[in-house]
Amino acid sequence: MAATHVGYCRCSTDSQDLTAQRERLRELGVAADRIYLDHGLTGTNRARPGLDQALAALREGDTLVVPKLDRLARSVPDARAIGDDLARRGIRLSLGGQVYDPTDPMGKMFFNILATFAEFEVDLLRMRTREGMAVARAKGRLKGRKPKLSNKQRAELRRMHATGNYTITDLAELFSISRPTVYRAIAAATESRAPQRSHDP
Repeated sequence: MAATHVGYCRCSTDSQDLTAQRERLRELGVAADRIYLDHGLTGTNRARPGLDQALAALREGDTLVVPKLDRLARSVPDARAIGDDLARRGIRLSLGGQVYDPTDPMGKMFFNILATFAEFEVDLLRMRTREGMAVARAKGRLKGRKPKLSNKQRAELRRMHATGNYTITDLAELFSISRPTVYRAIAAATESRAPQRSHDP
């Protein structure tokens, strides 16, 4: 079977558009029906259906194409794990048209630098979110009704909580909601999974 290009793109929120990323992948030689995507999922979330499908579709000799490394992973360990796994399977990784060669010391260093910057951007965003919330709290802007979560956001919040990698405070800041709202979302999921008791006399 001939080697092929498989594309992957991602955006973190439902309001973002993937059109530009998909067009970039087509420019890099990926057929439209070979592009897999995740909409509304962060790069720190390793459980991404679109990414899992893309990785499953790849065979030895194929190339995984992503517009930028930060679309694939947002942490250094995750980026390395994915890159190493692809290398073991004999699959090439193209970052915006630049093929990553794990056997080349310069290429490996460049890859690690990109992964470090991607992780740094996530940490910086979290820090700015915390600072912004602190300022808003001081000015009394966080009082009143908090914005509701979409069904997809609630499901993602519960999935992230179940991993054990995020505290309630982390989730509240990442989704820009209050801690009580996080607890309610988790409690609602627990109640929905509870078995229904029989009311027979």
